[in-house]
Amino acid sequence: MNRRQPTTVLQWLRIYRLYQSAFPNNEKKPFSMIRSMYKKRKSDVWYFEEDGIFAGLVITINGPDKVLLDYLAVSKNHRGKGFGSGILRQMREQYDGKGVFLEIETVREDADNYEERKRRKQFYLSNGMAELKVYVELFGVEMELLGYDCILTFEEYHDFYRDNYNAWAAEHVKRANNRDTENV
Repeated sequence: MNRRQPTTVLQWLRIYRLYQSAFPNNEKKPFSMIRSMYKKRKSDVWYFEEDGIFAGLVITINGPDKVLLDYLAVSKNHRGKGFGSGILRQMREQYDGKGVFLEIETVREDADNYEERKRRKQFYLSNGMAELKVYVELFGVEMELLGYDCILTFEEYHDFYRDNYNAWAAEHVKRANNRDTENV
């Protein structure tokens, strides 16, 4: 699988379409914001392909010593074939020496998509990520943090948003209610 930053309008269009279809509306940023952060070098956008066919995307937010895998998606035709695991391996190599973390919806039995949340968490754990025991409410969505080579407290997570994204976004990062956490 090949990875590169998008350079053509068609590559950006493929990324945009997958981004729009793969994530719930309440978890998406305006795509113009993603492009703006990329142009300002605050984030990376990765385009993955296999045999010349678009296979997936990763969008990051980059800090000096930590990287947030903000979005990771695999195209429908490539799901269930190990591409997600391959993408994670490449991202771990790309950001070697930095703590890499991501946010997933908290696995709750009362959630409408409980089985999907459970599978997603198991996927990341089986690919070497660890629970960071940090639970947040991000723009009203309860999330849990997982990571590679990363120790993160709630305060550090909040500061990451403030310092590497913007103050407005940091205002929408709250400590999750009713969570027994080790790092908070």
